Amino acid sequence: MSQTTYEGVRWITADLELLPDNGNRYEIIDGELFVTRAPHWNHQKVCTKILSVLNIWSETTGLGETVPNPGILFTDTDNVIPDVVWASNQRLATLLDDAGHLTGAPELVIEVLSPGIENERRDREAKLKLYSSRGVQEYWIFDWRLQQIEVYQRQKAALVLIATLFASDELNSPLLPGFVCLVGRLFV
Repeated sequence: MSQTTYEGVRWITADLELLPDNGNRYEIIDGELFVTRAPHWNHQKVCTKILSVLNIWSETTGLGETVPNPGILFTDTDNVIPDVVWASNQRLATLLDDAGHLTGAPELVIEVLSPGIENERRDREAKLKLYSSRGVQEYWIFDWRLQQIEVYQRQKAALVLIATLFASDELNSPLLPGFVCLVGRLFV
């Protein structure tokens, strides 16, 4: 992952149209451009596993939808692509624009860390701040190298770290009634 900055430049969504379609992921957080290369195989495996278990739960309950890599266009200067999101049917009905992009916060956002200081800073600081300010109810950060999950939940007006889960712990959420998954299962 590399961070592209230009002194005094604030990137906006329209600027993304000018960038090459070269397989990189381009995100803008508070006007700052972040460029990410294709993730590690293990990163993608974890994304697939959490997507699968959440999708099975969603289809069984009919309460919402789970989607990988959706674009979230909060504003012209806040445009991100989280690894996985879950949105309730009620919220989803108000979030999608005509182009099929989310324009507001889904209830749950999940990021899987990629190696590197800048990647971790983006997910643990810049995106945490963004998701917190935009109304995300829960934010899960998966670290496939350490095989742990940081769970942030909204308390009043901010996302707060409430637990760090390890392989023998169970992942559940008040947003997802009846959802339970052994953490270690997501890292195999």
